Amino acid sequence: MTKPELSLQTADVRGNTTNVKVQLLEIDEDSAGQRVDNFLVARLKGVPKTRVYRIIRKGEVRVNKGRIKADYKLQVGDIVRVPPIRVAEADEKPQAGLSLRQAVEEGVLYEDDSLLIINKPSGLAVHGGSGIKLGLIETLRQLRPNARFLELVHRLDRDTSGCVMVAKKRSMLRYLHDQLRSKEGVKKHYLALVIGKWPTRKHKVDAPLQKNNLQSGERMVVVDAAGKSSLTRFEVRQRFSGFTLVQAYPVTGRTHQIRVHCQFAGHSIAGDDKYTDEEINKSLKAKGLRRLFLHAESLEFKLPDSGRILRVTAPLDDQLETFLKQL
Repeated sequence: MTKPELSLQTADVRGNTTNVKVQLLEIDEDSAGQRVDNFLVARLKGVPKTRVYRIIRKGEVRVNKGRIKADYKLQVGDIVRVPPIRVAEADEKPQAGLSLRQAVEEGVLYEDDSLLIINKPSGLAVHGGSGIKLGLIETLRQLRPNARFLELVHRLDRDTSGCVMVAKKRSMLRYLHDQLRSKEGVKKHYLALVIGKWPTRKHKVDAPLQKNNLQSGERMVVVDAAGKSSLTRFEVRQRFSGFTLVQAYPVTGRTHQIRVHCQFAGHSIAGDDKYTDEEINKSLKAKGLRRLFLHAESLEFKLPDSGRILRVTAPLDDQLETFLKQL
């Protein structure tokens, strides 16, 4: 069990906190396999990485009473000695409101001892950063303050809704990362409503993608021969007048992949404020579609312990369901 043996803290007049005694941390199965530098960065919130590397280099951090290098991989039962260290007091974190907390709690699709799968609402980032202070993972940690480990397994665009996996154990995080890298290990199915009539015989878009950052700081992705190879498979699910509901299966996992591949195919996604014509989106808003019509509908993969195939499906939100009925 990972536990601080000697972790008393005090505060100085400048608002800093200091561990006044050495911490002795025992490594359990969830923490094993990590590099010691990454382990310490995660444990010592508010301590700059340069400081972490300095105390390792100077031998102030010991494992089983011996000096180690930053790339040392921790083993079950290792005892990590952490010296007294000053930690800058963190700014007060924003608290999730009642409606957000309820949306996240009600969005839980599957849970066991090592995994959570949540139907993420559109408009909620998966994590804070780049001006966003509160995302899905921060909200989850507020909802479950006693959880020892909660980490995102993968990401969804802020405007995309649907299935997001959150690991509750490091062993599950490692397993799912391996499954995602294998390309066949985790099957992801998305629903997208695209503009126009998607050709029945068009079953894939194979086009390399390149990230571009505009002067405004906005990130755009374009098809470019110099980009990374990217493949998305498609199937027609349902046709409407002027629209097609397609299922998308991303074989690779590039930023904005499905959105840009749809645009490249000549059928951009309804409500996409980056890759769909502005006038089309204005008319869609007038009809009630005020968000990107892209939804991570389902995930399917093998559970590591039982070998059972788990398939989880996330229902569309009310706005998308209502818009489809109108069509």
